[in-house]
Amino acid sequence: MDALRAVGCSVVSIHRVGQGVPDLLVGDPVTGCNFLLEIKVGKSGLTPDEFRFFSEWQGQRDIVRSVEDALRVIGRM
Repeated sequence: MDALRAVGCSVVSIHRVGQGVPDLLVGDPVTGCNFLLEIKVGKSGLTPDEFRFFSEWQGQRDIVRSVEDALRVIGRM
């Protein structure tokens, strides 16, 4: 979250929504776009609810495993 905020993004943790909704909502001030980011550590995979969400959601959503991944998703790397 700190790295995304350092490049000017708005960041809200939404992991408590549940039902497979990703962990972060990120707003990019440059493009005006919003990004849904699911944070995973190591080789952990999606839970059944997350898999269902990722399969059914029609908009952007990404899995990130590092700061670099997150910055790449928003177009800063």
